[in-house]
Amino acid sequence: MVLSIDRGLHWTILVLTAPLPHAWRVRLRYRWLQRLQLRLLDRAELLMIRHPKTGGTWLRTMLTHLYAQHYGIFERRVFKSDELSRQNPALPRWAITNGTASWEKVVSELFASDSPRLSGKKTLFIARHPGDIVVSWYIQYTKRTKHFKRELLEWEASVPIDRENISREDFIKHPDFGLPWLIRYHNFWAMQLKQRDDALIVRYEDLRLDTAATLRRITDFIGAPFSEEEIARTVAFGDFENMRKLESKNYFQNNSLRLRSTTDPEMRKVRRAQVGGYRNDLEAEPELLDWIETRVNNDLDPVFGYRDTG
Repeated sequence: MVLSIDRGLHWTILVLTAPLPHAWRVRLRYRWLQRLQLRLLDRAELLMIRHPKTGGTWLRTMLTHLYAQHYGIFERRVFKSDELSRQNPALPRWAITNGTASWEKVVSELFASDSPRLSGKKTLFIARHPGDIVVSWYIQYTKRTKHFKRELLEWEASVPIDRENISREDFIKHPDFGLPWLIRYHNFWAMQLKQRDDALIVRYEDLRLDTAATLRRITDFIGAPFSEEEIARTVAFGDFENMRKLESKNYFQNNSLRLRSTTDPEMRKVRRAQVGGYRNDLEAEPELLDWIETRVNNDLDPVFGYRDTG
C-alpha cells in the first residue's frame, strides 16, 4: 500500500474535529484545511485544477498508469499529492484542487493576486461543457459526495440546498452549485490562465475524442518522458469499458474510486463518460435545455469553444 502523509493530515483534521458542535467543526475544518491546501501548493511542482465531473480522476488514473509503466511504481493507488514522490523522489508532487470552492479558494486568491508562491509551478486546468458537468454533478452531489465536503460547501452557500429533496432542475439553476456557479468558475480560470506561459487549458471533450494526442499534449507540457508505446497502453487501460470493469472489481485503493452500489448505476464513479450527454438527459425538458444553452452562449468565455456558433 502507498501511504500519503498529505492525505493522512487531511483525514487527521476530519477525525479530530468530528466530535465538535456543527459551527465549531465547520469553522475549524475550513481554517485547517485552508492551511493544508497552502502547504500542499507550496510543496507541489504541478497543479491540476478541476471541478468534480470534469474527468480529473480519469486523467489522474491514466497519468498514474504512465508513471507506473515508466518508473515501476504502484498503479493501483491513483495519486493526489505526494504518492508519486514517496515512491520515487525524482517524481513530481502534485496539488489537485478545485481552486475556487470552500477552503480551496485560497488557490484562486493566490492567482488573483499573482502571488510569488506560484512561481516555478505549472498549472493544468481541465474544462468541460458546463451542461455536461451540471447534470453529472447533480448525481454526484446527491449520491456520492462525502458529508464533510457537503457541510463545508453548504456553509458558504448564499441559498440553502436540501440534498435529499432538491430536484434536478433546481440544482441546475442553483446559484452556488449549478450552472451559474460553473460558468463563473470557468470564466475565472480562463481569465487567470489563458495568458500564462506556465498554464495549459485542456478540454475533457478533447481528452475523450482523441485521448492519445491530448495525453501527449499534457505530458509534453509537464515535461514527462513517456513514449508513444506507453501512451498507447495507457489509452487502452483508460478505456471506458476497462475503467468500468476495474471499478466493479474495486481495483484501485482510493476510497473515492470504490464501487458504492451494485444495484444503482447512478452511484458509479465511472458513469457514462459522454460528450454532450446532457442534451439526451434533458431531452424531455426542452425549456431547461434551452436555458442552459442560452446561458452558456451568452455568459461563458469563448476561449473554451463551447458556445454555439451555428
